Amino acid sequence: MANQIPNRKVICDTLLELAETDRDIMVLASDSRGSAAMAPFADAYPQQFVEVGIAEQNIVGISAGLAHSGKKPFVTSPACFLSMRSIEQIKVDVAYSATNVKLVGISGGVSYGALGMSHHSVQDLAVMRAIPGLAVVLPADRHETKRMTEALVGYEGGAYMRIGRNPVEDVYESADYEFVLGKAVTMREGSDVTIIGAGETVRVALDAAEALAEAGVSARVLNMHTIKPLDEQAIIAAARETGRIITVEEHSIHGGLGAAVAEVVVQHEPVPVRIVGIPDEPAIAGKTAEVFEHYGISAHHIKQIALELAGR
Repeated sequence: MANQIPNRKVICDTLLELAETDRDIMVLASDSRGSAAMAPFADAYPQQFVEVGIAEQNIVGISAGLAHSGKKPFVTSPACFLSMRSIEQIKVDVAYSATNVKLVGISGGVSYGALGMSHHSVQDLAVMRAIPGLAVVLPADRHETKRMTEALVGYEGGAYMRIGRNPVEDVYESADYEFVLGKAVTMREGSDVTIIGAGETVRVALDAAEALAEAGVSARVLNMHTIKPLDEQAIIAAARETGRIITVEEHSIHGGLGAAVAEVVVQHEPVPVRIVGIPDEPAIAGKTAEVFEHYGISAHHIKQIALELAGR
């Protein structure tokens, strides 16, 4: 049976569980408790929930103040607005001030679908990873979302976590595994090419690897759940051992996962790299699957790129 649990609900459930014994956990919403699935937390712990309203700059400043008071604030706000409207506050109040604030960008990437370019957040990773002192993470499924949320509660420092809106297909069988921030996960071994995904594109990478196996090409799959700090050693090893890398992301081809990987490769182990993502144009409106297919964020397209790289 397909997964019917969106990652936003997993975050709420995890924080509900942890807040029972950790009263320093706080959740803030920008008129987004419904879309962030945080209403159950607000009902269970009203003294640990702050509704700011549609004021993304204010919500970051308030969360920084709470962090300075010893609290562990989680800001839940649409990624498109959180990453653009409040970037000055994130840069100064969270990162530069070294506050323990967790920024959860909900409905990230092209999750808002039909609402189009104004609601897409496909530049957020580029902006966030350029800010010193800010971790940037994307969970691949509900199991990784649980482990990542637990890790962020214990992580001392600022972080930006981007999640989608709808349930996504599982890539892990359960949450019973060790999760380490900054440590990529090898989802599948391979020797001919490496496909690197993050967030919802990990599933696409795995499907592409399966299709390539049928064509006689051995594809390694890396889940680069942490864009910053980046697991450079995993990338260097992939370049050295497979000789070819394809990155796939729900983000602009400029400044995101592909750019981060290419920066490492070109400096340490130069090999051919292909970046699959949203081109330099306003992304089309449509359901996530439709947008993905339009821009070649698909197993079929990645398979064709890998075959070309491998000279098949």
